[in-house]
Amino acid sequence: MDFKGIPTSRKVRFFIALIAFVLTVIWIGNYWLLLGVPVIFDIYISRIVPWGAWKQKKEGQRPPAWVEWVDALVFALVAVYIINIFLFQNYKIPTSSLEKTLLVGDHLFVSKVSYGPRMPITPIAFPLVQNTFPITNSKSYTDWPTWDYKRLKGFGKVERNQIVVFNFPTGDTVPFYRPNPDYYITIKELGQYAAMRNPSLIEGKTFASEYEERQFFNEIGRRLVQSNPQEYGDVRYRPVDKRDNYVKRCIALPGDVFEIRHNQVYINGQPAENPENLQHNYLVVTDGTILPKQFFDRLGISEDDRREGGTGPNYVLPLTKAMVETIKSYDIIKAVEVDERKPNGSGSEVFPYSKYFNWSRDNYGPLRIPAKGETVDLTIENILLYERIISAYEGNKLEVKNGTIYINGEVANSYTFKMDYYFMLGDNRHKSADSRYWGFVPEDHIIGRPILVWLSVDKDKGFPGGIRWNRFFKWVKND
Repeated sequence: MDFKGIPTSRKVRFFIALIAFVLTVIWIGNYWLLLGVPVIFDIYISRIVPWGAWKQKKEGQRPPAWVEWVDALVFALVAVYIINIFLFQNYKIPTSSLEKTLLVGDHLFVSKVSYGPRMPITPIAFPLVQNTFPITNSKSYTDWPTWDYKRLKGFGKVERNQIVVFNFPTGDTVPFYRPNPDYYITIKELGQYAAMRNPSLIEGKTFASEYEERQFFNEIGRRLVQSNPQEYGDVRYRPVDKRDNYVKRCIALPGDVFEIRHNQVYINGQPAENPENLQHNYLVVTDGTILPKQFFDRLGISEDDRREGGTGPNYVLPLTKAMVETIKSYDIIKAVEVDERKPNGSGSEVFPYSKYFNWSRDNYGPLRIPAKGETVDLTIENILLYERIISAYEGNKLEVKNGTIYINGEVANSYTFKMDYYFMLGDNRHKSADSRYWGFVPEDHIIGRPILVWLSVDKDKGFPGGIRWNRFFKWVKND
C-alpha cells in the first residue's frame, strides 16, 4: 500500500478516530473491542472493504433520495444511541413530586457522566423510546442478549440532597393498563380485599409469620390480575434499564440512618437541611370566601392541585413556607395548618407495610440504608424490609417456611448486601410516590443527574402559550 498517496486529511481523520476509539475502549475496560482497530484502519486508510457500496451509483449520478434518507436516519439513530448511553439523555418531568424545584413539563438534560454511564443491560434497543413503542404498544427492546451490570467511571458519586434520575425499582413487573400503583402494592391490596369480602379464602388458614401471610395474599391478588386482562392488560416483565424513569432527591446515602419526625427529615440523628422549595400539604380555611383563580395563579398552584384541594372554604393545598407566610397575611385566610399524618398502629401505610414498623408518611423510621458489604441480621420481623433486596435486586431465592428464613435453599440468619442503596424523596412531600412507599433504590438503577432545563411547558396552558421562557437553559440546583 502506498501511504504517500493517501491525502493528509484522511490520515488526520484516521488518527483522531483511532485515539477516540482507544480511549473509549480503555474507559469501557473491554479490550476485546480493540479488534475493531483494523476496521477503522480500513475505513480511513486501506479501503479494501467497500463500506459505502450499498449507496453508490454510476459515476456522475446521485443515489436515490430514499438511500440518502436511510443513510442519514441510520447515522442519526446510532449517534443518538451512543449519546444516550455514554453522555446524556432527555427527560420530561411528568408529575408534581419535585415542585417547586422542578415543574411538571420541564425537559431536562440528564448527565450520564456525573455518576458514570451504566452499560446497557439490554443492548439491542430502539433509541428515544424507554420500553414501549407508541400505537403498537410493543416492546422497544429485545430480551436477548443481556449484559451484566457495569458502570463506567464518572466525575463523582451520588451525594446527599442531589436530584437523581433512576429506574423505578418496583417497575420490574407491570400490568400494562394499570401501572400505578406498582404491581406489588396492587396485588397485595387486591388479595387482602378479596379475603375481606370472601372470608372462606382464609378459612382454616394459619400462618407462622407475617411474610407467609403476605405471600398468600399476594398470590390471590396475582391470580386476580392475570384473570382480568381487560382491566389490567397483559403483565410484562422489564429489565432494570427498561423500567420507567423516575426523578427524586437523594435524601439518604448507603450507611445513613434516615428518619422523619413530624415532617422533618433527620439523617444520622441530626435535622437535615430542607430544600428551599420544600412543599407540604396545608389545611387552609377561609372566612367563607371561595378562593378565586387569581389566588392559585399567583401562587403557582396547578389546576390538578386546585381540583384535589377542595372547593372551599376548607382547602388542602401544597405550599412552601414562603407561600404560607404570604397567604397568612390575607384577611380572608383564617387558619393555615400543616397536614401531618401520624402512624395509625396498623403498619400498612408505608413501606415495608408491616405491623412491626408502625410508620407513616410524616413519621418514618429510624431506618438504616443498606450499604455494600454490610451484614444485617434477618428475622421474621424484618424480612419484609429486605425481601426485594435479597430476591429481586440481588438475585437470590428467598423462602420462609414455618417461620424459618431460607436463602438459596439454606437457613439464613443474616445477609450481606452486594450493592449500595439509596433513599429518595420528592420535594413536594405529600404528593410524591417515593421511597416511603416502595423502598430502597439499588445502585444499578441509577441513571444520572439532571443538570439543565432546556425547555419548560405549562401543561395547564398548552403550547406555545404555556412556554415558561424564564426556565429556558436554567441550571438544576440541589438546594
